Amino acid sequence: MQFSIITISFNRKATIAKAIESVLSQDYKNIQYIVIDGNSTDGTKEIINTYSDKISILISENDKGLYEALNKGMRLATGDLIGIMHSDDEFYDTTVVSQIAAAFQNNPNTNGFYGNGIYVSNNQHKNIIRNRICGECSDKKITSGWLPLHTSVYLKKSVMEKYGYYDEEFKIASDTELLLRYLHLHKLELTYLNFYFVKMRMGGLSTDYNNFFKVLLEDYRIYKKFGLPAYKIVFYKKILTLKQYLKNQNKVTEI
Repeated sequence: MQFSIITISFNRKATIAKAIESVLSQDYKNIQYIVIDGNSTDGTKEIINTYSDKISILISENDKGLYEALNKGMRLATGDLIGIMHSDDEFYDTTVVSQIAAAFQNNPNTNGFYGNGIYVSNNQHKNIIRNRICGECSDKKITSGWLPLHTSVYLKKSVMEKYGYYDEEFKIASDTELLLRYLHLHKLELTYLNFYFVKMRMGGLSTDYNNFFKVLLEDYRIYKKFGLPAYKIVFYKKILTLKQYLKNQNKVTEI
């Protein structure tokens, strides 16, 4: 079976190489690797080009934001399962894709998978800031502010073609809209794999503190779109996030 993994980037010179190398170093080799760059101007394109012979599809051109870029990659993907590796992130280790592949061989009728992840600081020590042990999905959890970690979600290509890609109306939180559409509206069932998929650096678009209120507003609009009690759910969602942060306070944990 083939995986399609999509990396999008715009002016991510400091982190793009590690993101790319974490995909290329996977011990599972049947990967269609798609890199979509938004015509970066800080040297990111030049770094990406050094890996061009190992990237299946490489595009660098202007776009209207990360979700247009992701949709571009989704439409080009030909793999059985599609996943995302953002330019600030890395796989947890070199065996993640092979572990997902083994799970898929044992459960080929699943719509997709999701797992755990950690958020790490931007400093060189990579201290763990937030630990996401996702657990099993339920609609009760979803309507209380829970969603699987977006960058750990791997979906069948056929499922994405049926239920649609990202809603480009939303600029920061369209992953929330997509997951609600799939899991709450269409009651799609995904398989939870209880291991770490990804290490995410703080400071990406959705985790940048400067975007805090923009994310809140988009989350509110998205939950309201699905007829859910938006104020309450957004509040619960932030409480869940805060609890995850607080669990790692007063700890000196490195990876």
